[in-house]
Amino acid sequence: MKISNAAILRTAGKTLTIEANAILGLITKLDRAFTSLVESIFYCQGRIVVTGIGKSAIIANKLVATLNSTGTPAMFMHAADAIHGDLGMIQDEDLIICISKSGESPEIKLLVPLVKNNGNVLACMVGNMKSYLAQHADIVLDTTVPKEACPNNLAPTASTTAQMAMGDALAVCLLELRGFTPQDFAKFHPGGSLGRKLYLKVSDLYVQHQKPAVYENDSIEKVILEITSHRLGATAVLSARKRVTGIITDGDLRRMMERKSGTGLLRAKDIMGRNPLIIEKDELAVNALELMRSNKITQVIVKDKSEYVGMVHVHDLLKEGLV
Repeated sequence: MKISNAAILRTAGKTLTIEANAILGLITKLDRAFTSLVESIFYCQGRIVVTGIGKSAIIANKLVATLNSTGTPAMFMHAADAIHGDLGMIQDEDLIICISKSGESPEIKLLVPLVKNNGNVLACMVGNMKSYLAQHADIVLDTTVPKEACPNNLAPTASTTAQMAMGDALAVCLLELRGFTPQDFAKFHPGGSLGRKLYLKVSDLYVQHQKPAVYENDSIEKVILEITSHRLGATAVLSARKRVTGIITDGDLRRMMERKSGTGLLRAKDIMGRNPLIIEKDELAVNALELMRSNKITQVIVKDKSEYVGMVHVHDLLKEGLV
């Protein structure tokens, strides 16, 4: 059987179009029920317990992860496990969100009265507004979609996309209500490059090196030795009062050597680059990276107010996974 690339791309495009339209269709379904759920979650004194079965359970897990990472404590409870003992994890103040396309799954129909009898608020995202779940939940979000992307209109595709998008809308609304900042986000994401971008500071990096420095009137020989011994490809140039007045890089030395004559009489101040780029030690390391990228340089001088304290090289940022 010959595979047609054009046919594959048409199917992919059709799938994405159906799913995109499913999300856009949710906008018209945003109503008082949505704001009521946001408010109920915001003021909830317990936890947010999200449940579902099948593909909806996977979406429920994703929503829990998003809520937890953005400042709203949440936990997942599989609907099938709930009716076999896990219902015991629900506490009196908890708010329950049930995600289901049909709203008629046997496990859901068993779970709903148990939650209601316990006195918990039951909210739902449901794709069938006439279903058992929709009729018995306290707060109902309509995630009905016109059709699935599956050509047989069976495999959950557009419906799960709509569920996930609605969950993200809830999480982002709550994030804004809580005034959740990048610093708060960093507390919950300390690992990986994302976490490092949010909390790693320049001061965590420059201390890994000694601080190369020469004075304005130092000889070229001294400059070469200083750059070579510190392996940062550059050295800061200081005034007699130890203020940074310039920087000399490997490139500056090469350009000096191209002159071929008179180099022995030169001093550091004669070949240094004036007005070097400087970053404060308490800045985020990712800001140092942006400074290097935008100016096409590989190192930047670090200061603590007016004092020269060291240098950060692009290799430091590479090692931390920021590049």
